[in-house]
Amino acid sequence: MVSKTALGIAAGIFGTLFVGYCVYFDQQRRKDPNFKKKLRERRKANKLKCQSRTQSKLPDLRDHEEAQAFFLHEVQLGEELLGQGDIEGGVEHLGNAVAVCGRPNQLLKVLQQTLPPNVFFMLVQRLPQLSQRILEQPTGGSMVEDEVE
Repeated sequence: MVSKTALGIAAGIFGTLFVGYCVYFDQQRRKDPNFKKKLRERRKANKLKCQSRTQSKLPDLRDHEEAQAFFLHEVQLGEELLGQGDIEGGVEHLGNAVAVCGRPNQLLKVLQQTLPPNVFFMLVQRLPQLSQRILEQPTGGSMVEDEVE
């Protein structure tokens, strides 16, 4: 059988080779003349993506079809972001969906059963803030009809 000393030496050599491999390819990547340009573009794209995620265009809640489309889009986007590990963004979009939902209590019951407890707790904490933002929107965010007969 192989002794522990031989295994230790082999592991040390393998570790050294792996670190050398990483350093070599990192140097090659940094020597690329377009590296900084690509890095700036990637960071700018990520920044724009984050900004667009947090600034969802709120619908006119008096238009039922527009509100329903917004609701479905926000639920889908929230689920995608949670699946990708972006809990903050996912909670933001699910909160928007709950805020415009016609029956928020039923939706919250479903979300409580499907979401992890910590994510659901974050959603419940953020709901008053999101609901207030939707009610204050200038495009007629209240669900009260303008003309009541």
